[in-house]
Amino acid sequence: MQKYFILSNGVKLPKIGYGTYKCTDGSDERVVRMALEAGYRLLDTAAAYENEIYVGKAIKESQIPREEIFLTSKVWKTNLGYEKTKESFEASLKRLGVEYLDLFLLHWPKPDPDCNDWKELDRESWKALEEFYHAGKVRAIGVSNFLPHHLEALMETADVRPMVNQLELHVGYLQEAAVGYCKSWGIQVQAWSPLGRRRVLEEPIVQQMAAKYDVSPAQFLLCFLLQQDLAVVPKASSLERMQQNLELPDLEILAEDLYLLRCLPQIGWGGEHPDLARVQ
Repeated sequence: MQKYFILSNGVKLPKIGYGTYKCTDGSDERVVRMALEAGYRLLDTAAAYENEIYVGKAIKESQIPREEIFLTSKVWKTNLGYEKTKESFEASLKRLGVEYLDLFLLHWPKPDPDCNDWKELDRESWKALEEFYHAGKVRAIGVSNFLPHHLEALMETADVRPMVNQLELHVGYLQEAAVGYCKSWGIQVQAWSPLGRRRVLEEPIVQQMAAKYDVSPAQFLLCFLLQQDLAVVPKASSLERMQQNLELPDLEILAEDLYLLRCLPQIGWGGEHPDLARVQ
């Protein structure tokens, strides 16, 4: 299996990365180091995760050359706007102990559901991201949790099109309209929470399919997304599961099974809609 997707600007994005959400204290620095030892070379973090210091320490202690690691971070929605985004970016670099990022994202399109000037805030933030990109401080820029109407508003004034959109995607919550829109514009979609939650892993159809293809349910869910050209950032806390999620078999799921899975009712959704969520 090819290890990378090629972004619209030619940058190679590893198909499988490690999500560091909830790695929020010094003990979890060990988990990030374990992920690097398991072979992960994409680490996904964010200012809101409050773990950039630990991610940075894990990278440094791994002694893996910086250029071999694809490092992603994000500006939180309460820091939208030109100046706040610039400050957030520089603070992330400092906490991570690096001179550049491989990918920097706007984490959410709105500070809160009642915000009326979110379009202008997104555009101001994007202007800052474009400046970082042109200055070589970040190799690629993008968004997270942006639906088509958010993207259209952003691209009305953007000079550089988003290269990545990170969305919650898994069996039972595939956001096909948003994915289709991104693909039509050459925006690479990356799935956060690609395994869903326990409800998805324990879904009888998922377990039956995994047994049919002789893989674990988690491996099957990741292969399902990758076969549709969606990058993934799963999270695991044990070395065994990390390796299983990274070392996937060269699996081709039959078309009839793909259709069945894409037509399942909604299961495992995290409940955070970009226009409605009051995530703090």
